[in-house]
Amino acid sequence: MTYASLNKTLGISIDSALLELALTHSSFAYENGKIPDNERLEFLGDSVLGFIVTGHIYLANPSLDEGSLSRIRNAAVSAKTLAIAANNIGLGAYLSLGKGELSSGGRDKPNILADTLEALIGAAYISSGLEAAKTIINKFVIPLIDSADELLETSEPRTVLQELLKAANRGDAVFDVTHEGPDHDRTFFAAVIVDNQKIGTGAGRSRKAAEAEAAIAALKTIRS
Repeated sequence: MTYASLNKTLGISIDSALLELALTHSSFAYENGKIPDNERLEFLGDSVLGFIVTGHIYLANPSLDEGSLSRIRNAAVSAKTLAIAANNIGLGAYLSLGKGELSSGGRDKPNILADTLEALIGAAYISSGLEAAKTIINKFVIPLIDSADELLETSEPRTVLQELLKAANRGDAVFDVTHEGPDHDRTFFAAVIVDNQKIGTGAGRSRKAAEAEAAIAALKTIRS
């Protein structure tokens, strides 16, 4: 794939040198003589993203208080949401990764994809200004956050689950977590127990990920 095809997908034109830098992960940079990586651009893109997203959420939700707006903003700029946007761009295919990250599936890792998207936004800002960065955000991020309820459920499933149970006058959700495998290759399994009944299960590479998947399953059970 070429940078021209990526620019076409984005709907803007980013300077090729900046685009290359935005797609250079620290693992690749280290293995190639400690060349510059995308972390500075990521730092910039994070701030630009936060500014644009906050403005959109404020204008789109005139009846929400500050606390609710903060929750939506945090969900909107979470690694989980940004990774979905990055996948919609097909960003993983363009990444320059070190051998270790390549062998461990780095092109599909949510944190790497999210960080790279922020770097891309930073590169767009430096290359062509705020409107170019806004074009990326409006095209790939904003559509994911226009449904606030779905966004919160995806990014904060445990919190949403507890709120739903409280509103229904049911007991709190209790998470029963076990794990298998050695420390360096561990898989966690979580079950959600409500009123002594298992209503959802999930698995993940961390305790948090397993609990989130179990909470999402529990929400589906409650609403079915």
